[in-house]
Amino acid sequence: MGIKFWRLLVGAATLNIFVSTGAFAAEKSKENNVVKDGTVVSLQYTLSGEDGKTIESNKGKEPLKYTQGSRQIVPGLEKGLAGMKMGEEKRVKVTPEEGYGPVDPKGFQEFPKEKIPSEGLKVGSVLMATGPQGQQVPVRVHEIKEKTVVLDLNHPMAGKTLVFDVKVLDIQPAAAQPPQPAQPAAPPQPAKPAQPAAPK
Repeated sequence: MGIKFWRLLVGAATLNIFVSTGAFAAEKSKENNVVKDGTVVSLQYTLSGEDGKTIESNKGKEPLKYTQGSRQIVPGLEKGLAGMKMGEEKRVKVTPEEGYGPVDPKGFQEFPKEKIPSEGLKVGSVLMATGPQGQQVPVRVHEIKEKTVVLDLNHPMAGKTLVFDVKVLDIQPAAAQPPQPAQPAAPPQPAKPAQPAAPK
């Protein structure tokens, strides 16, 4: 009887250790489930101006997917998202300095009127220009003069404080890093030359 009881105790102790190890693993995975550098985050957001007017939103559409720490989104928003958990919601206020920057006076440039399409000859019209890397850049008609048109080449959100209402929909761990070129894999060791057979 004594031996059986001892075995039962050992079994229970083993079970307890197993359970607490499982809890520890769950705790650790929760820790990994926060927005931190390298994680791939799926985000629902609504962007508004300081006046509360919605500028854009992806609610009910495809979530915004980005990698935290890779500067794919404005710095202020990235900073505000750090440490958030899956399912968490938050309002992040982003200043122009941490958003699209202040309005740059050099961004206002004059172009001959004949170079502007006639439908764009109206203050406030947004035209698409081609940037230095061939990308499409929106430019706004700021002023129309007698022979020239002043275009505002600043980002449309430059100089604005932006308010993001965000919800973290999913957090994927950092993708497995490919082997770093700085540390190439060790070359295979050359085979040792065969030892000549010992003379008999």
